[in-house]
Amino acid sequence: MAEIMVAKSAGFCFGVNRAIHMACEESKKKEIYTYGPLIHNKEVIMDLEKKGVHVIEDFQKIQQGTVMIRSHGVGKQIYEELEHRNFKIIDGTCPFVKRIHEIVQKAYEQGKNIIIIGDKKHPEVQGINGWCQNSAVIIGEIEEAQQYPFVNQNYTVVVQTTFRKTKLQTMLEILQQKGLILEVFNTICSATAQRQQEAVSLSRNVDKMIVIGDKNSSNTQKLFEICSKNCKKTYYIETICNLVLNIFDKNDKIGITAGASTPPAIIKEVISTMSEALNNDAVQNNGGMEEDFEQMLNESFTILHTGDVVKGTVISISNEEVSVNLNYKSDGIIPKGEYSRDASVLPSKVLQPGDEIEVFVVRVNDGDGNVQLSRKRIEDQKGMEEVEAAYQNKTVITGKITDVVRGGLIAMVNGIRIFIPSSQVSNKFIEDLNVFKGKELEFNIIELDKVKRRFIGGRKALIEKEIAEKKAALFDKLEIGSKVKGTVSRITDFGAFVDLGGVDGLIHISEMSWGRITNPKEVLKEGQEVEVIILDVDKEKGKISLSLKDSANNPWSLAVEKYPVGSITEGKVVRMVPFGVFVELEAGVDGLVHISQIANKHVVKPEDELKVGEVIKVKVLEVNAEQKKISLSKRQAEENAEDSEKTEE
Repeated sequence: MAEIMVAKSAGFCFGVNRAIHMACEESKKKEIYTYGPLIHNKEVIMDLEKKGVHVIEDFQKIQQGTVMIRSHGVGKQIYEELEHRNFKIIDGTCPFVKRIHEIVQKAYEQGKNIIIIGDKKHPEVQGINGWCQNSAVIIGEIEEAQQYPFVNQNYTVVVQTTFRKTKLQTMLEILQQKGLILEVFNTICSATAQRQQEAVSLSRNVDKMIVIGDKNSSNTQKLFEICSKNCKKTYYIETICNLVLNIFDKNDKIGITAGASTPPAIIKEVISTMSEALNNDAVQNNGGMEEDFEQMLNESFTILHTGDVVKGTVISISNEEVSVNLNYKSDGIIPKGEYSRDASVLPSKVLQPGDEIEVFVVRVNDGDGNVQLSRKRIEDQKGMEEVEAAYQNKTVITGKITDVVRGGLIAMVNGIRIFIPSSQVSNKFIEDLNVFKGKELEFNIIELDKVKRRFIGGRKALIEKEIAEKKAALFDKLEIGSKVKGTVSRITDFGAFVDLGGVDGLIHISEMSWGRITNPKEVLKEGQEVEVIILDVDKEKGKISLSLKDSANNPWSLAVEKYPVGSITEGKVVRMVPFGVFVELEAGVDGLVHISQIANKHVVKPEDELKVGEVIKVKVLEVNAEQKKISLSKRQAEENAEDSEKTEE
């Protein structure tokens, strides 16, 4: 028994569906005109003609009325001329094509050069070119990309919506090899790409393939090319009249796809006729052929109910109100203020025509024939689920800080307002909470009341946990005697604390310099980066002792050589004690002049002979570098000086 498989996305895409429905609805009120065929399908155009939708190629032949722009779009000049002649305009341009118009117009206004990759004879491409004063370079074939004599080097690139992705990639590679600098916008319609991918997959797994669509339809022609490469017995038909049934066998596996301009009526008729001819029950007859085109069109629409969550495609954004195609007989509207709970999120900044979004159906008919939608309610649902899960599982959640209020912060999580008290913002006091506004923060949900819509977040425990983890990791890594870098975080009278990466260590004032200092601020300042030596690590108490004194620079290591016994040198009196004075010979090296060695007489108090800060000559009597002691004599230095003078006399 024959097996008939139909591609999921065969037939009208949402852009075509939307344009046809707009034309049908408008023609019920009065006759209208379409500038060029609305879509590339003779059967549809004939049916629309009967309903009062007339095709014109030159609107100068009519004096007044309503003109509908076809789904392929037109150039800017056409809009201007229609407005100048006071025609009412219905814009049936596919949102994906509309987006290309906006890209090209913006690039042209910025003085950029433009390349359109597509068929220069196709109305869509001609319309796109009309948004840059017909100045674009149009390339449709690989050979053209290879041979075109480019004058400029920089180009903005857009692509016909129905262009083949693989062919596009090849052409872009050729252009880049020519040294062109390209700003590429891949504007191939997502529905087209999906349709072509389905055609590839289906044609590889069937014995015979049928492609349905008008001979003038660009996307249908491309489907036929794709299927022909994978299935040699591929047949291109416009209607059931073109189908030769006797070429099919009851044991065949048959694939069917259709272009974006192929109406559901024709697809149904092909499926039904083949199913009956092959006596096949695998595909059911989808309805009588006596149904008219509009009835079948309506049957192809999605059924909507209040409360449904559905996906749609953005048509346009005006004054922050979003029009959405739902594949329903009426478009959906997301009113201003219903896009997000976060007032700072503007649809015009985050959406563009052609984007797919998920929406909540508030009302199927808002009184004006439109479907009222909300994205805010989806945020509420998802946000509530996310917040509840974080509370129950005690997991971390991320929210954006939108407001600083009395007593704390307001964070938004998918439309849910979370209050973070100031005591829970950090593990330490934060003087100005405004530093967090606009930032994304991680926190826990510590309190939840759905009835009162009370949601409390907290970061304190999370921060303390992070600090504990960092501290544990750092303690495992630190080795006594090793050098590490850190930042001075706090200075006290007795030393300075250094942040080593989430954990502070202490440099005692005695470990800041080999010389004598009275205040840590003489050596360090907050925020300064320093390299320190690990003296000790106490994991149990969580203490780390640090030093700035590098043993390689220890002045005592050279003291024996620099201050040999018997030599005369200068030093500064730095400290007095009852038994003598300490003299600094250099930073970090002090020597003692005993009270008996101060003068060649009896000295009762050192201060009777000397004062702190005075520079004196001393003689080195003894050096003990290990114990860091040097004995000095002022008296003997003076005696040596007197002896030298007598010798000279």
